[in-house]
Amino acid sequence: MAQSKNSASLLNTDMLSELKLARVAIVYTEWNEKIVKELVNGCESMIHRFGGDIVTKQVVPGSFELPFGCRQLFEHLQAKKELPEAIIAFGAVIRGGTPHFEYVSQAVTNGITQLNLSLPVPVIFGVLTLDNEEQAWERLGGEHGHKGEEAAITALKMIHNSRKLTGL
Repeated sequence: MAQSKNSASLLNTDMLSELKLARVAIVYTEWNEKIVKELVNGCESMIHRFGGDIVTKQVVPGSFELPFGCRQLFEHLQAKKELPEAIIAFGAVIRGGTPHFEYVSQAVTNGITQLNLSLPVPVIFGVLTLDNEEQAWERLGGEHGHKGEEAAITALKMIHNSRKLTGL
């Protein structure tokens, strides 16, 4: 979603005014806590702005663990019959001097892709892959928008689409 401020369609929230009580779960990492906390805060404010509910939040150690954490949370809520309509995965991977960045970024991308193909609810990719911390702040209210807010809008649009298709 790079430079999403130039994409009017992504940020167009007109159809969300009719969305009532959307249920969203958030899975987020402990790693890069300041950045991830701001992603989650932006997301929560947008979900609440449109009358949605954060049904639960789950923390995992790092981005590599996000796919497992999302699946585990879904299965836990499914057993309790409290399913979310979307899950948002938040993390931040910052490039270092080793190939670790590429391995983690690819693994979390593949894991969330697999969840989107196997779970009956969308899992929104809210993981920032960055060269440095400065780039994070450009994506948390700077020149590249606010990726936490954008993840919330994406989740709400997917919930809207799902409800429309199922007639709810």
